[in-house]
Amino acid sequence: MRTCVFQDLQVLEYRRALDLQVEARNAKIQDRSLPDQLFFVQHPPVFTFGKRGGKENLVKSEFFLEQQGIDMVQTDRGGNITYHGPGQAVLYPVVDLERACIGVADFVYGLEEIMGRTAEDFGVAINRDPRNRGMWKGSRKIGSVGLSIKRRISIHGLALNVSLDLTPFSWINPCGLSRAAMTSLQQELQISQKRDLSVSMDAVKEKFVTYFCRLFHFQLTRETIHA
Repeated sequence: MRTCVFQDLQVLEYRRALDLQVEARNAKIQDRSLPDQLFFVQHPPVFTFGKRGGKENLVKSEFFLEQQGIDMVQTDRGGNITYHGPGQAVLYPVVDLERACIGVADFVYGLEEIMGRTAEDFGVAINRDPRNRGMWKGSRKIGSVGLSIKRRISIHGLALNVSLDLTPFSWINPCGLSRAAMTSLQQELQISQKRDLSVSMDAVKEKFVTYFCRLFHFQLTRETIHA
């Protein structure tokens, strides 16, 4: 069992959360004995671009998006454009994959599994699509995975739509997929139960932590961070 320090960042601006990940990774590059880090966060509205593209998949103008108060950030993660906002559960593992003996493909599969098991615990069965990374409810995308690996240490991670407003996804081609439909745990529960239901973000957070430790064989310690 490896030690992983968990920090709940609450709601934090995307650039600041990215800085924390980069700082943690740089520290681990200098000292491989440092524990791995696990950050849970929700972000204010932001579009992030990946190495495979971004602005070419904006459906609305940058002026329109600025008027809506949505930030835009270029990143070094894999994948294309995506949206983060309040009501989306985001997990960022800063993990030394070499010391943990985890392959990149297995790590991605495990992050998808965390979302799958979490959704199943809430009564929503979701699935993988062999053509596209992430998790899906039929043809509707519900969760994304994107990583950056440097010196075998990961940053970025997964994002599961829990109860967020899905409207901003209609202003882009999510993940570079034209006309991709998006969904959330809350929306799927409302469809299946035919009544208004809410999903506890705290409950999602605890399930993320539980399945991360179980799937990747980590022992967790918790810290409070003042970001």
